[in-house]
Amino acid sequence: MTKKILIVGLGLIGASLAINIKKQEDTYLIGYDTDEETLEYAQVHQIVNEVTTKFTEKITDVDYCLLAAPVSKTVDLIKQIQQISFNRPIIITDVSSVKQPIMDAVARLDQPNVSFIGGHPMAGSHKKGIHAAKEHLFENALYILTPDTNATDEQMEALKRLLAHTKSSFLQLNPTEHDEMTSVISHFPHLIASSLVQQAKKWQKKHDRIPHLAAGGFRDITRIASSNPAMWQDIFFQNKKIIHHLLTDWINEMQDLQKLLTNDDRTTMYDYLKQAKEYRDGLDARKRGALPSFYDVYVDIFDQTGALLKVVSILAEGDISIKNIEILEIREGITGVLRVSLMTQKQQVNAHQLLTKHGYETMLQE
Repeated sequence: MTKKILIVGLGLIGASLAINIKKQEDTYLIGYDTDEETLEYAQVHQIVNEVTTKFTEKITDVDYCLLAAPVSKTVDLIKQIQQISFNRPIIITDVSSVKQPIMDAVARLDQPNVSFIGGHPMAGSHKKGIHAAKEHLFENALYILTPDTNATDEQMEALKRLLAHTKSSFLQLNPTEHDEMTSVISHFPHLIASSLVQQAKKWQKKHDRIPHLAAGGFRDITRIASSNPAMWQDIFFQNKKIIHHLLTDWINEMQDLQKLLTNDDRTTMYDYLKQAKEYRDGLDARKRGALPSFYDVYVDIFDQTGALLKVVSILAEGDISIKNIEILEIREGITGVLRVSLMTQKQQVNAHQLLTKHGYETMLQE
């Protein structure tokens, strides 16, 4: 029997989910969005089977509904759902990165035929919109589920089957656990990245060549500041109590570090940096499962035409599949560092041996 699914919001996340769900047999996808250009793109590229601008009409005729909208908009949609008459069972989920406001709104729903399972695929991009949608966006990512009390185990499994082609790893949390943990490792780092960029912008008034030096570590740590500002503003204010608490902790910690410098306390500063290194190294997924389990090879390359292609070609000829590749730092005319991420330690060793044989200087991740 064909499952009918309504995707509400065809941006990066909604469209990427649609691409994965559409790979299943016996599914019929309806895409809702308020932007006509987005709907046209979805039709032309066959991301969904049908498009609509009529949310309240279509939701009563589907088996699943995925609310892929910003947090505040998702809360508004849940309020609209309260006013709709459902004559058939439906499983509704969302993709919001803040769960408490969503589940609070769901708790006020009085709809016997509606089962709500909160969701948060922990993946994204600095790009936005349907044009940035990718089939592999969620691969190996954590997909958090926060079911309402009326959602059954069978419905949880049904939703997981619907999302199976995302190749995500599902984890069930309660809303408070989710919001506190994602604030620490996702929301708050974005705020810090934005503040670092703002600081560099201010210092550029004194040193106009700062942009020319902004490479390596600065680019890595501030990359997420390029994300959608409207989305992040919504996240911060929907989760402002926890963010405020983290900011207070951060300010106190920075003041403590400032005192170490003022007092020339080199020993304590070394211990502080050492403890941070040890904790960060311990987040490796092969030990704790917190970060993606990649095995990295660092390759020295020169700034010249075809340098990247040569490395990739050598690995391809050796039947080594690259999971991720990143130029960490390269300046005009000199050597840079290429980080090649692989899925297994065997591939890591093989890549190291192959590249060394071709004259490359490489280093393996410790």
